[in-house]
Amino acid sequence: MPLAPTADPYHAEAVPAPADGQRVGVLLVHGFTGSPASMVPWGRYLAAQGLGVDVPVLPGHGTSWQDMNRTGWSDWYGEVERAFEKLRADNDQVVVGGLSMGGALALRLAADRGREVAGVVTVNAAVATDRRDVRALPLLKHLVPSMPGIADDIKRPGMVEHGYDRTPLRAAHSMMTAWRMLREDLPRVTQPLLVFCSRVDHVVDPSSAALIRARVSSRDLTERILENSYHVATLDHDAPTIFEESAQFVRRVTGP
Repeated sequence: MPLAPTADPYHAEAVPAPADGQRVGVLLVHGFTGSPASMVPWGRYLAAQGLGVDVPVLPGHGTSWQDMNRTGWSDWYGEVERAFEKLRADNDQVVVGGLSMGGALALRLAADRGREVAGVVTVNAAVATDRRDVRALPLLKHLVPSMPGIADDIKRPGMVEHGYDRTPLRAAHSMMTAWRMLREDLPRVTQPLLVFCSRVDHVVDPSSAALIRARVSSRDLTERILENSYHVATLDHDAPTIFEESAQFVRRVTGP
């Protein structure tokens, strides 16, 4: 099935920095059942600052939840690695950012690639859940293909992330299975880390942020609480804060 227009990936070339000619790229990864639409405004802001940007569409996204149920964590991570390698080839340094599951994929990449990743920015990253019903996923995914969706948890009126209206359970189980290994490997994340967390989030509970703070080895760690946004904060009232502070972060961690 072809991608919906709202799910188109986004790419912008970096402009060499006036001082040293360095090119800096930023990889932005959307969330589970979401689409690049949730990240493109952020990407366009960073591109306007002269940064190279890549916003890929993860396999199984941007078409139908049925398509997504035929994909899993290894497919999504494979696309993140592909986009990262392209940015590395075109730029001197690369920072990785992500929303929700995209934040988890960004942390996975940071743990795996070490110094190749200059810094990490997460927005309401998902690495765990306190919900008890997920314990039934290994069985439930064989009985029920999907459940109600999680898209568009946005406080700002009129904003849409163009995600699925159903949650594909095989895909959800794949993500949550991968979380276990990621949580074990969080101490391998040593890069500078900027963590954005919404005060009110109806999708990701506070256990994820607590685990990230407690387990990463980053000495340079900043957490910002977003007071006026829900889960998809990149499209919400606090989006300008995310855009501006992430641009400052990228320049700081990649500067001389």
